[in-house]
Amino acid sequence: MSTTPDVLQDVSDPLAAVKITEYRYLLIGRFFFIMALRMLATIAGWWIYKLTKDPFAIGLIGLAEVIPALSLALYSGYRVDMSEKRRLLLNCILAYLGISVAMVICAFGFSWQWLSSKMLVSCIYFFIFLTGIFRSFVGPTFSALIATIVPRNFLQNATTWSQGSWLMASVSGHAAGGFLIWGFGVNGTLIIVACLIFTAFLFLYRLKPKPILNSKKDKPTLESVKEGLRFVFKTKELLGAMALDMFAVLFGGVVAMVPVFAQDILKVGAIGFGWLNAAMDIGAILIVILLTLFPLKGGQGRKLMFAVGGFGLCILIFALSKWFLVSFLMLVIAGMLDGVSIVIRGTVMQLKTPDNMRGRVSSVSSMFVNSSNELGQFESGTAARFMGVIPSVIFGGCMTMLVAFTTWFKAPKLRRFEY
Repeated sequence: MSTTPDVLQDVSDPLAAVKITEYRYLLIGRFFFIMALRMLATIAGWWIYKLTKDPFAIGLIGLAEVIPALSLALYSGYRVDMSEKRRLLLNCILAYLGISVAMVICAFGFSWQWLSSKMLVSCIYFFIFLTGIFRSFVGPTFSALIATIVPRNFLQNATTWSQGSWLMASVSGHAAGGFLIWGFGVNGTLIIVACLIFTAFLFLYRLKPKPILNSKKDKPTLESVKEGLRFVFKTKELLGAMALDMFAVLFGGVVAMVPVFAQDILKVGAIGFGWLNAAMDIGAILIVILLTLFPLKGGQGRKLMFAVGGFGLCILIFALSKWFLVSFLMLVIAGMLDGVSIVIRGTVMQLKTPDNMRGRVSSVSSMFVNSSNELGQFESGTAARFMGVIPSVIFGGCMTMLVAFTTWFKAPKLRRFEY
């Protein structure tokens, strides 16, 4: 534990967690890694749409990533709990670096001499599929590492900082992705992605090896996996928060259609695309900064439900808007509301989960929450194919509000939840 007695004196200090040296390495390394991944997602959506001019093709990106991520989620959680987490994380980061280098090779002009457009699209889907495999291990490992570095009485502060750095990296990656595509093209932007992943590796390499906290190494794999599932399903507050966020993201995942809105509806080009892509994350990071300085006091369950309902309303207005500034503002407000949801859900998971089950619980969370982003992307692409782009986003906003309204009455324990 990289702490000193003076660091641990003031629990109310908003900088308490980041005063821990090893936690700073984790935050910085994760920042560069998430920034690279968000840039990669931005590139993939723009690149695929430029090659195909088909919104459904964007949806298939989400499907390509979510299939391996969901298939391996439970096993990856078990493996995280049973492995030395630093080594596992570094191996996955190196795998991402290899994938990014392969995408750079495909992006350069000489590869087009032997790759048709259809073959290039297939290669992109294959690379995204590979990232889904390694993502199923990376997310739970990052989450589990926090509790091995930060004392329990600082976990709420550490979680808020973790979510804040994640969102700041996300907004930087989304915005920079659009701007860099405009300035350097897809191939130049992919080189920058590879450099960011390598930088993340250098910081994360400075973490210390972590002990394996799970004492039940002889327990069969399937039984150990079931143990994580049982814990989530019996912890109603955790289950309710995961389910609420999953359905909200599944139906309200407007980000997948941002390339279409930017190019064909609002007609704002690559720079406007970068800002629209970053808008929700800008809102989220603003609210997380506020929550870091002024934590939520009571009624977190009710606030979570109001935030999800408001998120759906913002998506609905975005779908109907024909003006860039209105569209941008709605996405910023939606991001602020989503930030409230992220902080509450993340804090619940860190406080409720035993140390020896963090990998498995994080993996179940990824099935509910993280994979819903990709499923939402596929849902958005499919709905856009059959309903049209604007009607599909209207539908998503309305469904998100319905989910929040239904949860208010169906999940009273979550509604009354406080920490």
